Amino acid sequence: MDFLLGYVEIIITGFIVNDKCPYFKKLTISLELDFITQNAIIYVLMAWVVIIVIAKALKLEKYGFELKAYSLVYKNKSVNDVLIKLLGRTKRSVRIFADVSVIAGFIMMGFAFYFLLNNVSNYFVAPSSFSELTVLIPGVTLTSAPAITYFLLSIPIVLVMHEGAHGIVAALEKIKIKTGGFAVFVALFAGFVEPDEEEFDKAKKISKLRVIGAGATSNVLFAIVLGAIMLTNPVFGMVLESIPLFGESILNTFYELSKGVLILSIIENSGAEQAGLLANDIITTINDVEIRGPADFPVLNPGEMASVYVIRDGQELEFGLEVMADPNDPDRGLIGIMRDSSMPYKPVMNFIDWTNVDFNISMFLLWLWMISFFIGIINMLPLPILDGGKFIHTIIDKRISDKSVNIVMWGIYGFTFALFGLNIALSYLKSGWITI
Repeated sequence: MDFLLGYVEIIITGFIVNDKCPYFKKLTISLELDFITQNAIIYVLMAWVVIIVIAKALKLEKYGFELKAYSLVYKNKSVNDVLIKLLGRTKRSVRIFADVSVIAGFIMMGFAFYFLLNNVSNYFVAPSSFSELTVLIPGVTLTSAPAITYFLLSIPIVLVMHEGAHGIVAALEKIKIKTGGFAVFVALFAGFVEPDEEEFDKAKKISKLRVIGAGATSNVLFAIVLGAIMLTNPVFGMVLESIPLFGESILNTFYELSKGVLILSIIENSGAEQAGLLANDIITTINDVEIRGPADFPVLNPGEMASVYVIRDGQELEFGLEVMADPNDPDRGLIGIMRDSSMPYKPVMNFIDWTNVDFNISMFLLWLWMISFFIGIINMLPLPILDGGKFIHTIIDKRISDKSVNIVMWGIYGFTFALFGLNIALSYLKSGWITI
């Protein structure tokens, strides 16, 4: 496979968390299976061996698969016919989408650079606003069973949408697609459509830019639509809070934020009872940590003294109490209350009742939104295997000599790789190896 000719999208998207709300960890912790979490890479490698053995046994090479010890690649030569049929029914819409993709390509590339540069700056001048990034790799950075499951369910949808957009715009521009398919490299995933090299080279520059920009644009537009729907979900508020680039203005526009956590009842002989806390008090602060929802409760050690602020009858009161040990986990501290476990965000748009929807569905949609958005943005960074690299190369090609084009492109590649790598390195320096 020629990775520079095919539109190959390796999943190297950034995952963003911050100190205030590393939400994915908090929301999946109760679902984790320790034996998988602690040995995730081993199970991923075992699964890969099983996949290769089954593929060999079924002789999948006869059906367009290419098998190697480290990869499984599927190619289909009928993709072009399918794309032409789809185009016949949607030509006008695809034309608008193709034109938008060129403008969107520049916007997404600029946004990606702005975020990465601003994030590095925040590390030194505003550490609390620095967003940690990691590469999503099953078994390495994705180590919990739920995280790996949601990731694996989301990736096919994102890749089909991305590569389908490349292909259908190529059909619009009368550029033949020789093959299309997907590839798996142990724990990395890729999708591709491979245009006819000669036809692509002869195409107008604007046609090339439309084709290249279509994939990332489809992902981001899908994320915007899905995000608009998810604004009706209280869990989504926690996602927005954990991503500083969206700002609190969005939270305040689409959500009513609670002012604390309601105490439902007091545990007998606990520090809360001895200190004088009562049912219906609203906890707003514990040890100077602002409390807006259950996930904000800080880690407490049995025997330590905790400062708790509550609102009672409209007045703010402070209590000092001794932290008790959890009867089921002596090393875990409790203040001694039964609390309301509802989310701290009440959607302003509530035309969907998520209380009757399985929590796993909400989590899957959140992962799908996150992966689709960041895949789109990151893929417009100018790196050799990503859309952004092809986008910039197409713009400057033929304007200067081939030698100058290569020099400029490798200079851009080097700067982009260093910037992206610096964000990953600073994330490691701040919090160590990030796993989800």
